[in-house]
Amino acid sequence: MQTPQAHEHLDTHADEELAPGSRLLIGVLVVAAFVMILNETIMSVALPRLMVDLDIPASTAQWLTTGFLLTMAVVIPITGYLFQRFTLRQMFIASMGVFSLGTLLAAAAPGFGLLLAGRVTQAVGTAIMLPLLMTTVLRVVPASRRGRMMGIISIVIAVAPAIGPTISGIVLDALDWRWMFWIVLPISLVAFAVGSALVKNVTTTGKAPLDVVSVVLSALAFGGIVYGLSSIGHSSEESAVPVWVPLAVGTAALIVFVLRQISRQADGRALLDLRPFSTPAFSLGLGMLAISMMSLFGALILLPLYLQNVRELDTLTTGLLLLPGGLVMGVLSPFVGRIYDRTGPRLLVISGAVVVAVALWLMAMLDTGSPLPMVVLIHSLLMGGLASVMTPLMTSSLGSLPDDLYSHGSAIFSTVQQLAGAAGTALFVTVMTITATSRAGEGATEIDAAQAGIHTAFLYGGVVSLVAVAVSFLIGRPART
Repeated sequence: MQTPQAHEHLDTHADEELAPGSRLLIGVLVVAAFVMILNETIMSVALPRLMVDLDIPASTAQWLTTGFLLTMAVVIPITGYLFQRFTLRQMFIASMGVFSLGTLLAAAAPGFGLLLAGRVTQAVGTAIMLPLLMTTVLRVVPASRRGRMMGIISIVIAVAPAIGPTISGIVLDALDWRWMFWIVLPISLVAFAVGSALVKNVTTTGKAPLDVVSVVLSALAFGGIVYGLSSIGHSSEESAVPVWVPLAVGTAALIVFVLRQISRQADGRALLDLRPFSTPAFSLGLGMLAISMMSLFGALILLPLYLQNVRELDTLTTGLLLLPGGLVMGVLSPFVGRIYDRTGPRLLVISGAVVVAVALWLMAMLDTGSPLPMVVLIHSLLMGGLASVMTPLMTSSLGSLPDDLYSHGSAIFSTVQQLAGAAGTALFVTVMTITATSRAGEGATEIDAAQAGIHTAFLYGGVVSLVAVAVSFLIGRPART
């Protein structure tokens, strides 16, 4: 039986022996995933331009972002099965190939129909890549180095969507909206070619039965919930289906889906194995990460609205003002990972949760006269706090699972991130819309009504962040694997 000192020695030795091939493999996957996740929010500031160019209403244009999120939510739960059935190389080639095809369709789209088809195709490839990246890191990186590697993954998960609006604003200021895809296409093709040549198999596969009933239930459950949440706040637009219908269908399908997975997971027949939830460290970290993602996506949608509707800035200026926050998160994430490897998650998560709460309460104080440098500073504070929270939570939660549950744990994590992002957007937009409509009815100007709605939405975000602060004190370091 090994002593703790011997175990530490083995970890250190494994740290030193991380193969150069593993570094290259992870590097290729990170670049590919970054380009893919970037597309999740790149359309946000482009919708007004698209509405004019394609002559479509806001309710139709919104499907370019809703459809992307919806597809991600439907495909990600199936990835746990796919990683059991197919090799890493096969999954990478499929993911990058499908994403590149979707990017080409979107870039060449003459109208809305083909553009939406391109976005959905992009989302299929993206949904496969993120769990693929997480699972690969867990399998090839020793426990002593996982923090810094997960820090790099945090850049993909949080920084890419954060700088998406910035890139979109810069492109739209000088070029046609199609260039948002023409610029991405060569990068995705290079990643596809390099990855096809270099990515090797580091996972084992086996015969896994495909439960078609669970696939259908999964699509109804996660698709219905994400669609329902994404539709909240747009009630002023006429909708053929009331918001409560997809939410009710999605919730009912989710209950049946969970019961079916529990009944089939004992003998390995579950589409998505739910046993990771029996690990307290995983469930606790997942819950807190969901709150963090709600804060991130809520801020991502409210701050551009504040800058454009209240401060009346153009898309380029809005994008540039949001860029420093994304860069702060990108710079801090690897350092946070290194600190995690030395100290564990507790101190990082507690301090990060406090910083996020402070930033959201400060955002609630923004008004029509707030100095723009202060807006940049508060946004950077928020992103820095999220960097301190997300890397430790991902590393400790997924690292607490046994090897055979890595792929399912990664799929669960990615699914919950999508649900939390949609829920955060729904919460912030709904509160903002209700408040703004009420103030406008009382005779307030359009700008004052928008300001009141955004102020109230950030107050709600501040309240949610206090829950995260309380939960952060329960986070501990998982046993090393």
